[in-house]
Amino acid sequence: MTFDARAARVARSERVRARMRETGVEALLLSLGADLPWLSGYEAMPLERLTMLVLPADGEATMVVPRLEAPRVPEDADLFRLRPWEETEDPVAVVAGLVGSRTRLAVSDRAWSAHLLALQAELPRARWSAASSVTSELRAVKDPAEVAALRAAARAADRVAAQLQAGDLPLVGRTEAEVSRELGDRLKAEGHSRVNFAIVGSGPNSASPHHEPGPRVIGEGEVVVCDFGGVLAIDDGPGYCSDITRTVVTGDPSAEVSELYAVLHEAQSRGVGAAVVGRPCSSVDAAARSVIDAAGLGEWFIHRTGHGIGLEEHEDPYLVEGNDAPLAAGHAFSVEPGIYLAGRFGARLEDIVVATASGPEALNVADHHLAVVG
Repeated sequence: MTFDARAARVARSERVRARMRETGVEALLLSLGADLPWLSGYEAMPLERLTMLVLPADGEATMVVPRLEAPRVPEDADLFRLRPWEETEDPVAVVAGLVGSRTRLAVSDRAWSAHLLALQAELPRARWSAASSVTSELRAVKDPAEVAALRAAARAADRVAAQLQAGDLPLVGRTEAEVSRELGDRLKAEGHSRVNFAIVGSGPNSASPHHEPGPRVIGEGEVVVCDFGGVLAIDDGPGYCSDITRTVVTGDPSAEVSELYAVLHEAQSRGVGAAVVGRPCSSVDAAARSVIDAAGLGEWFIHRTGHGIGLEEHEDPYLVEGNDAPLAAGHAFSVEPGIYLAGRFGARLEDIVVATASGPEALNVADHHLAVVG
């Protein structure tokens, strides 16, 4: 896949600086989290040693890294200057020196509290805000290369889902944990560099949306919810996430299961269709929820309809009641209604969708019907 990572990062940096000037942020301090690789191409390891990109609204940006990490940083003089620090140096003092007299600072949402507290002590006059106040809206709107990366990740996950639905991935007689591991292995075989999660909930466990796969052996005639995703790396750029859920049944489904799934299928389709540019994010949730409510199952739909996706598996925008921010072309998100009859069974159906000027594009195309598998 062709991905002009450098040009994308330069353009992003310019947009971020413009947003900083609009909001009065004088310097952005990026450490752990997705903002750093989005702007620099470098993903910091979660170490006690401080890594931080100091990005002023005006002026040269500097990447402060432990010297032993410096070889991993993709240098680009147009984006930042590299400042390795020695083991005998205080990196907080280095960052404070680069901040200088600037007092309105925004720091990574996922920065370690120990680093932030040390910076606050070193910069007592500073006023702090979350970096997401600058970056979140910008990162939420994907450029064409990012959409292409998400599409590639989705299609790789589709191929694993198709193997599951075709019965090529045996379920009956195996533990949830075994199936979970195989889903992850198959994601990697399809090009993923990392598996973020592989939920397998069988029988009554299918009614737990974030069930942790365990020793339960999957039996005949059971509903099985499989929700899996990871990161697919692209050429000279950061990896983008996949996330898909398909529900299958190990044997002919009961009338109750079939009827519940038909409601779910319709709700998911309505949700995708409602993802139109200019409409509020909450309208997607309302469209899916209205179908489930009309079937008398509303109390069993216990989570939001969707979340944004990109470098992180969960990011803006969130499709939930109360979020009336309008959908924009380039917004990428899940549409994943679920119905969970506590202690009995549940079902969920999820695609990644991109809002476009010509209408919603579902990136996942794996079959949406209730597959009967062995």
